[in-house]
Amino acid sequence: MTPLAPHEKIYVDSEFAEDENHGEMGCEECHGGDPSEPDWKKAHVGVVKDPSYPDPTDTCGACHEDIAEHYQSSLHISLAPFKKIIDARTSEDPAVYEKVNAARQAHCTSCHSSCGQCHISRPDAVEGGLLESHLFQRRPPMHTVCTACHGSRIEKEYMGKNKGIPPDVHKKKYFKCSKCHTADEMHGDGNDYANRYEVENAPKCLDCHETIYAADGENKEQHQQHKDRVSCQVCHAMPYKNCTACHFGRDKQGLKYFKTEASTMDFKIGLNPLQSERRPEKYITLRHVPVDRESFKFYVENGLAKFDSLPTWKMATPHNIQRKTPQNESCNACHGKASLFLLEKDVIPKYLNANRTVIVAEDQVPEKVAQ
Repeated sequence: MTPLAPHEKIYVDSEFAEDENHGEMGCEECHGGDPSEPDWKKAHVGVVKDPSYPDPTDTCGACHEDIAEHYQSSLHISLAPFKKIIDARTSEDPAVYEKVNAARQAHCTSCHSSCGQCHISRPDAVEGGLLESHLFQRRPPMHTVCTACHGSRIEKEYMGKNKGIPPDVHKKKYFKCSKCHTADEMHGDGNDYANRYEVENAPKCLDCHETIYAADGENKEQHQQHKDRVSCQVCHAMPYKNCTACHFGRDKQGLKYFKTEASTMDFKIGLNPLQSERRPEKYITLRHVPVDRESFKFYVENGLAKFDSLPTWKMATPHNIQRKTPQNESCNACHGKASLFLLEKDVIPKYLNANRTVIVAEDQVPEKVAQ
């Protein structure tokens, strides 16, 4: 995303003063500073760029108490799953853990959000800047907020920017992110979730497609046969980006950087590592994530000593859904087609042990059916 020019980032339109909710407030009520001080340098002492982070209780929460109440539990704020996942792989040696955790905080928390970085400005991760001259946006703009952080995978999938892969069918219907991902989900509900797939009010396909299993539902036989056996994405997703081997560090000037090995477009069906009442399916789509045994090597040797505790092929819900896909053209477009499934030979040898729970054994590939 192209950064805004300096003047675009800070220009506050006079129209803001006419806003019936926020325009009557003085700047200092949220940002601090001293408006009575004639010297601008002294007037700006104590000014806070984003008064909604890390705690919006005294700013946004003064009026939006019900939202601010669960602010810290929003995964966009806490990034809690990042910490839980890295902790699960990190060495139990306290000295090593401390170094990994410090590196995590330096590299893995920069994409956090806040009330302000959704409703007033672009996220800091893309160098910030006011969205509409400080006018508050009730629904964050998809192109300058949501995909500012979720651009490399979700945006390209949803918008059809991956070569040869069409836009998501919901994009063709002009759905924006907020159509499925509601404010209730974004703002948190007070629960401490291990991952986004546990979030109680996260969107489900059945929220809209509630009749697919009904007696008169469209393609009822296929849907009823596969209910609770395969995820919707197994039949309706297209190939998506998979990344490998991300490494963090600092250059000679002390600036943070990260680099990954080549990414690939692929489509893999694997065993569900998060089976539950909410997600009972045996087969799901898997995406390779870029964690590596030596991701934190710049900071400490063998930082991820328990690397094999979690798979590197993780549950995926690609945003490139199509009604008709190569794998649902016929029964045998999937059944008996081993190339669609994550087999042992598809996994990089150094990642084999980590992925034992999601790899599909050759005798687990559904057999061809008589047609």
